[in-house]
Amino acid sequence: MNDTLSIAIIPLDIAWADVRENLDRVKRYMSAMHDQGIKPDIAVLPELFSTGFITDAALLKECCEPIDGPTLDCIRNLSAEYGWAIAGGYAASDCGKFYNRAFFIKPDGSQVFYDKRHLFSLSAEATVFSPGEGLPPVVDFKGWNISMIVCYDMRFPVWCRSVRYTYDVMLVPANWPEARAYAWNTLLSARAIENQSVYVGCDRSGCDDYGRYDGLSKIVDAYGVPVGGSCDLGNGMEIIIAEVSRKHLEQCRRRLPTGNDMDDFSVACSAVIS
Repeated sequence: MNDTLSIAIIPLDIAWADVRENLDRVKRYMSAMHDQGIKPDIAVLPELFSTGFITDAALLKECCEPIDGPTLDCIRNLSAEYGWAIAGGYAASDCGKFYNRAFFIKPDGSQVFYDKRHLFSLSAEATVFSPGEGLPPVVDFKGWNISMIVCYDMRFPVWCRSVRYTYDVMLVPANWPEARAYAWNTLLSARAIENQSVYVGCDRSGCDDYGRYDGLSKIVDAYGVPVGGSCDLGNGMEIIIAEVSRKHLEQCRRRLPTGNDMDDFSVACSAVIS
């Protein structure tokens, strides 16, 4: 069990619908981090990092990948090569359906997935992707319980509920535009505070048809306070990195043990799924 956990956010500027270019960009980040002696336990990529948001059904069909497609093959190889767990999101095809899917891949090749439940109804996302049918998973990694949601899921507190500390860290890969920055920052802190867990908001950078995305990635502790900071890797690449402490997390939970008084919404969540 690790008392500390090092987490790095890679706020990738996503090349739209260009899987090969995006995988190359991730490789450059990983190489630069390694060259500078940066060795996180977990590296986190944005939502749909290898394609960006595609809402054209025909193009999405071309870009969506099975579990053994080039995106996850690349991530598995990078995780094994560098010895870091890697998380993020990609466009998945599964049994004839398309999913906005998050992944958590360990260096030993084991993997866990989560399909975005709440599809953004103000866009065409809900018309081309299918909603997930499972609750956010909990992964045991180095003695920490890690969970995942995707972007818009964060607006729904019941969905994010950590009943009696189900998870210690929540990863949130996202494509959340600057136009809604206030909501993003508020929700990250609120979800962290109410669940007394570390929240890792990995937003993309750059821009697309939906707006700009720069500067929103952050890691907040169980008090909702931003931790860590940015690290310049050169060549226009920057990451956000923080080391979070189990001692600090448990101290927060002891000082204000709201987990003992939480309403148990897990039954309601299960009912929604079934």
